[in-house]
Amino acid sequence: MQPFISVSGAAIPLLEDDVNTDQIAPIPTKRSLKPDLRDVFFHRARRLADDTLDPAHVLNQPRFAAASIFVTGRNFGCGSSREGAVWTMLAVGIVCIVARSIADLYRENCLQNGVLPVELPDDVMDDFEKRVLAADGGEPFTIDLRTQTISGPGGPDIRFEISEADRTRLLEGLDDIGMSLRHEQAISDWEARMRANSPWLQKAVRQNSGSTETVS
Repeated sequence: MQPFISVSGAAIPLLEDDVNTDQIAPIPTKRSLKPDLRDVFFHRARRLADDTLDPAHVLNQPRFAAASIFVTGRNFGCGSSREGAVWTMLAVGIVCIVARSIADLYRENCLQNGVLPVELPDDVMDDFEKRVLAADGGEPFTIDLRTQTISGPGGPDIRFEISEADRTRLLEGLDDIGMSLRHEQAISDWEARMRANSPWLQKAVRQNSGSTETVS
């Protein structure tokens, strides 16, 4: 995945609580095995009853067409653990979500795909929401993972918290496999010790052409 260092851009305010993954990415409604993820993104919410785009919906506003920051409410990404709900975010260019809280499974999927999930306490979020609404897509905000700060119009920098492990994986662009491979030498050393000290663990029984073969 791509490393996340910092991002600057418009912030989309979708200030709703309990937005679930089926709302974010209603993929089952799409019959293609490779759906257009930009189209899938909040597909139902962005459309009227006749399936045309709702010009009043915030996600259809031209000033947010190139937004890279998504600002929302509490328990964002609840529901099923579909990873496609993060893929749709990336498809439209969103690489950071700022919320009052983010559902655990969705937050983990963000981390696995290079999207920065930021959770702010209510008092801080109250002020930040006002700043985002006042900017209305006309002025950019900057979120820097190195300094763990949000800066932009209408007020002072905001510091956010993130665990060191999550910060490292995003800065270095590492998913779970990548994090494990950082310890590749230690893993190889352990395997060598096991082969030397416990050779019986290396034996396996497998079926080969109807016969049993013992290999090491």
